[in-house]
Amino acid sequence: MVILITGASHTGKTLLAQRLLERYGYPYLSIDHLKMGLIRSGYTTLTPEDDDELTDYLWPVVREMIKTAVENRQDLIVEGCYIPFGWRKDFDESYLESIRFLCLAFSDSYIDVHFDEIRSHGSDIEHRLFDEDLSSDGLKKDNNAMIRGFRDAGEQVLVIDGDYEEAVRKAEESFSDN
Repeated sequence: MVILITGASHTGKTLLAQRLLERYGYPYLSIDHLKMGLIRSGYTTLTPEDDDELTDYLWPVVREMIKTAVENRQDLIVEGCYIPFGWRKDFDESYLESIRFLCLAFSDSYIDVHFDEIRSHGSDIEHRLFDEDLSSDGLKKDNNAMIRGFRDAGEQVLVIDGDYEEAVRKAEESFSDN
């Protein structure tokens, strides 16, 4: 099985991937690691701030890695924000039956109440070098874009509006029925 986890920045994609790795032993691919490897190696002139362009640049590579994992019957978790809203169109049904998807997002009210806490957990799994520009308004804009985009595409979006740990636990358990 391939598990795709996406969402806006700071929603816990990497945390959920890490928990799934620990629970099921599935390796995971951080699209951020791929992004930074390509940027730092000079294989692209894109920068970490070029989000839309990075999705277009990275997705074809990630898509083919997913296909390879499915073809080889290998389990894999892929996490990152560079998964396009219409990702399903890139796979026929024989692949889709082996792929599970989840988008994590925060509600505006959750951000209003928990912004400082969200920011304080930004480096729980990965050390963020640059987080000074994170704002409540920016976080709301990014989360709302993810919610709209993936819901419009017919995808499952877990909107976190209450207890964060409970929501992540339920997300983790949602993959156990396979």
